[in-house]
Amino acid sequence: MIKLLKNMDRKDYLWIIISFLLILTQVWLELKMPDFMSKITQLVQTEGSKMSDILINGGYMLLCAFSSLVCAIITGYIISNVSARFSKNIRKVLFNKVLDMSTKEVKEFKTSSLITRTTNDITQIQMFIAMGLQMLIKAPFTAIWAVTKILNKSWEWSILTLVAVVILLITVGIILVIVLPRFKIVQKLIDKLNNVTRENLTGIRVIRAFNAEEYQQDKFESVNESLTKTQLFNQKAFAVMQPIMFLVMYFLTLSIYIVGVHLISNSLMADKIAVFGDMVVFSSYSMQVIMSFLMLAMIFMILPRANVSANRINEVMDKEVSVKNGNVREVKEEGTIEFKHVYFKYPDAESYLLEDISFKVKRGETIAFIGSTGSGKSTLINLVLRFYDVTKGEILIDGVNVKDYDLEYLYEKIGYVPQKAVLFKDSVKNNIIYGYNGKVKSDELINKALEVSLSKEFVDKMEKGSDSLVSQGGTNISGGQKQRLSIARAIAREPEFYIFDDSFSALDYKTDSLVRRKLKEFTKDATILIVAQRIGTIMNANKIVVLDKGKCVGIGTHKELLKSSMVYRQIALSQLSKEEIENA
Repeated sequence: MIKLLKNMDRKDYLWIIISFLLILTQVWLELKMPDFMSKITQLVQTEGSKMSDILINGGYMLLCAFSSLVCAIITGYIISNVSARFSKNIRKVLFNKVLDMSTKEVKEFKTSSLITRTTNDITQIQMFIAMGLQMLIKAPFTAIWAVTKILNKSWEWSILTLVAVVILLITVGIILVIVLPRFKIVQKLIDKLNNVTRENLTGIRVIRAFNAEEYQQDKFESVNESLTKTQLFNQKAFAVMQPIMFLVMYFLTLSIYIVGVHLISNSLMADKIAVFGDMVVFSSYSMQVIMSFLMLAMIFMILPRANVSANRINEVMDKEVSVKNGNVREVKEEGTIEFKHVYFKYPDAESYLLEDISFKVKRGETIAFIGSTGSGKSTLINLVLRFYDVTKGEILIDGVNVKDYDLEYLYEKIGYVPQKAVLFKDSVKNNIIYGYNGKVKSDELINKALEVSLSKEFVDKMEKGSDSLVSQGGTNISGGQKQRLSIARAIAREPEFYIFDDSFSALDYKTDSLVRRKLKEFTKDATILIVAQRIGTIMNANKIVVLDKGKCVGIGTHKELLKSSMVYRQIALSQLSKEEIENA
């Protein structure tokens, strides 16, 4: 928790110091009121006392109460602002940290857990700062200050208060030992609940198509019930605390008055009023001590969970990113990619997914990758994009190792079209120019990107044209339209390299052919990398790399591979007739 609180800026610390002083003032004012109450008690019992003296002391009490209220309001306002600002800053830092993570780290934490840590966990800490910070300062100061004021009143009363404090400490300690480990379980169960809910929402069509609603309900119910039972146990444990607190408080009050009666009866007549006044004051101060422990009990309800949340956030903050940012922002070559004996295996995997991959592609050339499912085609592309780093070997882009590039500069060179088209909730236009961070792109270029990707026809038919809204995930347009807009987005970047990761699979053969033809005209000076399942998509590529079980089993043109690679020929024969192959 302390480590996380170090992220506060100087302004926040200044406001906390001001709040600290206001809380001390509030405590002093609250502890001053029993003194005036004692004076009023003595004045009422003393013959010849003036009403004006009683009213003056009563006025002081009201002034202390009102001033304490004002301090409490100002403190609450300041701390609420500090906690909200802290929450905003931590959420921003955490979000940026996740953006810097490679696919490896994201998979380690899981998407649902990262969402929980960015929302629920930060909220727990915000609640602690907003509520707990005030009580954490006020409670111990009130208790210590109140104890110093009553120590010299009566050893009998002091022992009673000490016994009450010990009982409360034992109660709080036992409850914390029981409950604290369960807070970690609660946060993990919230992760699971988020994961099941997210899975259910993203897969709703499949669930309905397979009549699996009941199955999904059972999965959700299982996690939900576990979370509910754990939370109920925690709340029941804390629920025991409050009645014990009040029971101790009432018995302490009763005991103070019983002892007080005994002390008054054994006192001299001249001392009886003073002892009575001391009893009233002691009773008030002892209640302040008990109320301090009530506040501490509330802190102990908030702090453990906030501490667990802080540890979970620190886990993400402290996670070392495997893909390091380089510093190269200038190169001499342009448009070349070379793989030199590249090996790759996933973290904790025993065997290599890619083994000894070597090839080179020059500017303006098109290189394609084909192979059976699981042969490593998309993984190879992910290495170029540095979603993962190679295990052995090196990848050179424009003659420079890809690991040495500044990532922002590297990605400015690349126009990437993923296997699964991803669109954002925004206008068609903003989806196409996505990622330019406010840089203005001409309408002419946007229209050209729409034309090349064959998107212009259906976009023009939309209500507001390119200003029409695309819903989250592109659910208001078809799969082929999403894919074409995704291609348009890559074209609008005017990059040095185009990477198509099986990006034409959602297009019919005619559209596929037309898009590739237009792309060839528009991107004649760019280097193109294509992952594909269809022979027809890649047969005109300058080079085709054939992958089989992570190994390169052939490199060449379509005609060369038909003669030299049995794997490629088998793929071709499964999709084309012998006549089509021979006439290609």
